[in-house]
Amino acid sequence: MQKILLLSDTHSYIDDAILKYVKLADQVWHAGDIGNLDVTDKIKVLKPLKAVYGNIDDAKARTEFPLHNRFKCEDVDVWITHIGGYPPKYNNKVREALQSNPPDIFITGHSHILKVIPDKKLDLLHMNPGAVGKHGFHKKRTMLRFKIDGKKIKDLEIIEFEKR
Repeated sequence: MQKILLLSDTHSYIDDAILKYVKLADQVWHAGDIGNLDVTDKIKVLKPLKAVYGNIDDAKARTEFPLHNRFKCEDVDVWITHIGGYPPKYNNKVREALQSNPPDIFITGHSHILKVIPDKKLDLLHMNPGAVGKHGFHKKRTMLRFKIDGKKIKDLEIIEFEKR
């Protein structure tokens, strides 16, 4: 079993409150718009990190992290990308690949809006953890945490911080 912390849109912001949850996870996944790489450096010191770059990320982030990150966690096929859309309105750049080879979990960031949506047509779970940074239009800072146990995704929790 793996305890996952999922975050996105840090926009160069990380604090002790976020790091407290990092320490409780087995792995941290970041769905892009990292900002300054000090954010990911602080996470990597504590836990294994899977991440992608987002539209605000510079050449350094784009060198260190891919646009798409597809991997297995236990028996779950995971695909993380920053701009991917939502079911059934996926981004044109990922739609065909999603339809021909859907993952079990499709994770995006970008919108700053927390959403967890089962896509029954593609038999996948879409997750967007919202934004945990302080830059953007969102009112609340949010992250997700959950467990992966074999093929099961369970114990999903929303972590909500004070207003920006």
